[in-house]
Amino acid sequence: MAWWKAWMEQEGVTVKGSPHFNPEPDAEALYTAMKGIGTNEQAIIDVLTRRSNMQRQQIARSFKAQFGKDLTETLQSELSGKFERLMVALMYPPYRYEAKELHEAMKGLGTKEGVIIEILASRTKNHLREIMKAYEADYRSSLEEDIQADTSGYLERILVCLLQGSRDDVSGFVDPGQAVQDAQDLYAAGEKIHGTDEMKFITILCTRSATHLLRVKCTRNLHSYFAERLYYALKGAGTRDGTLIRNIVSRSEIDLNLIKCQFTKMYGKTLGSMIEEDTSGDYRNALLNLVGSSA
Repeated sequence: MAWWKAWMEQEGVTVKGSPHFNPEPDAEALYTAMKGIGTNEQAIIDVLTRRSNMQRQQIARSFKAQFGKDLTETLQSELSGKFERLMVALMYPPYRYEAKELHEAMKGLGTKEGVIIEILASRTKNHLREIMKAYEADYRSSLEEDIQADTSGYLERILVCLLQGSRDDVSGFVDPGQAVQDAQDLYAAGEKIHGTDEMKFITILCTRSATHLLRVKCTRNLHSYFAERLYYALKGAGTRDGTLIRNIVSRSEIDLNLIKCQFTKMYGKTLGSMIEEDTSGDYRNALLNLVGSSA
């Protein structure tokens, strides 16, 4: 079934990069867009939202080689607000970006538990290992120890359990007998959630594959989860821009098309239409480019 997985992954991607890619002219276009008085935001959007993350890293290297400047720092100095935040997010390698989001969720007063749960509960164990490496390299600190310091109780135990990489990512096979047993165990533990059996929840939720958990019906489809995160980031007064940017950037080269389809099924409107209603200017144009056609 490897061909099916590869096809599904390709179908899910909204940002596929340039097929005839050359980093040098892209770096020159970005330099010209930010040179002198004023900035050509549309030129920046045209380059960065239409290149894959790997291509953006090559553009950054070419930018530094040609002009002696760091591209991300130049973007930060020339842009501002939500548009700057989005463009800078695009320049991070994926694991470093998610490590940054986790670090910022725990920085200062208060902890943004929703961000931590979103990232840790939806990534594969190999992906989590790479995030942990990136976190330690960038912040000289252990992600697990920082989570333990910033969370407590039941949530802390689940998050630390997820970080151990015990979850089985081979999701094509489900043992029906094990699924039935887990369903019974979860129901029984739920009757006594305030007692010692809360560890039963933690064990099952942290060690079973996503497909297995769907069979047990204790978690939802991953695309539904991200569709909901995006919907509530846009719904009502104000936009939760951090959630919107993080999920569009991090899923654009994985499964954003599939999330968009689920979004329309669940809410009767397209993700793109809600972005058009709730955002404006260069920020909106860049988001719509990343979300893609028939958004």
